Amino acid sequence: MRLSLVIPAHNEERYIEDCLRSIAQHGKALHEVIVVDNASSDSTGKIASSFPGVRVVREDTKGLTYARQKGLKEAQGELVGYMDADTRMPEHWVEKVFEVFKKNPHVVAFSGPAHYWDATLVQKLTLALSWWSTAPLMYFVVGYMIYGAHFVARKDALEKIGGFDTSIAFYGEDTDIAKRLSKVGKVLFRMDFYILSSARRFAKEGFLRTNITYSMNFIWPALTGKPWSTHYRDIRDTLIK
Repeated sequence: MRLSLVIPAHNEERYIEDCLRSIAQHGKALHEVIVVDNASSDSTGKIASSFPGVRVVREDTKGLTYARQKGLKEAQGELVGYMDADTRMPEHWVEKVFEVFKKNPHVVAFSGPAHYWDATLVQKLTLALSWWSTAPLMYFVVGYMIYGAHFVARKDALEKIGGFDTSIAFYGEDTDIAKRLSKVGKVLFRMDFYILSSARRFAKEGFLRTNITYSMNFIWPALTGKPWSTHYRDIRDTLIK
């Protein structure tokens, strides 16, 4: 079983290097790493190309779902994983993926929450409480959940449902793909399968506002099939250290 990892990246020159360094350290069992340079006007593609074994492909139509779809078409593995460019792969991430898909042939997608590498201690505790107080209950009630910053799906399942909906710009795209994948198999969400993510959107737009936005863009697509928010803000100018 081969795992292709796809990283959509629009103007991520300030984050992509650390992301790829973490993958080089913890992702040695990956079949391939594909960075989708999504209409970037900075050095994202050049930086990504400097890493051995990383393949950079260009998607000139700006949009997360366009980048995800491009990665799906390029991926050679039976499993296709997605990670955001501002994330860092923790130890044993790949091993957990293989364990789940080898033991559970009915599982078509696997995801989990985030731990935030650039947040303060108080912010980390607040965000952890938010995850634990909402995600397990929502997953239990709805029966599916994908966190877009990191997830893995069977390529044939993604192709069976027609891939990603490119009419969705940003918010709600992960709930949309989870909902449609749940029609062809089990979408598994586990709290012990996490990614190390940046809290830059929370810092830029406010912790309460961002939590409400994310929550509504899970609940509303699950109920209506349409995102709650149709617009989003690029936050690539925010770098937290």
